[in-house]
Amino acid sequence: MSHYMIFGKNDCPHTKKAREDFLKQNKSFVYVNVDDDPQGLEKLLEYTDGKYMVPVIVDVDEGNAEIGYTGD
Repeated sequence: MSHYMIFGKNDCPHTKKAREDFLKQNKSFVYVNVDDDPQGLEKLLEYTDGKYMVPVIVDVDEGNAEIGYTGD
């Protein structure tokens, strides 16, 4: 079973949708609110090549990062 990190913001509808979908699918994840976590924001910027874009979903086991989320 993969483990995920979701980097996002509480007021972002795409972040909210990703978190809801992961809960419904029983996917294990840690949520990092980049508004409240400066280290989390730094990590987000590493995954996005310095662009402030949310959400960023990282498959921790595989090391893959998905920028953005539509639920598809």
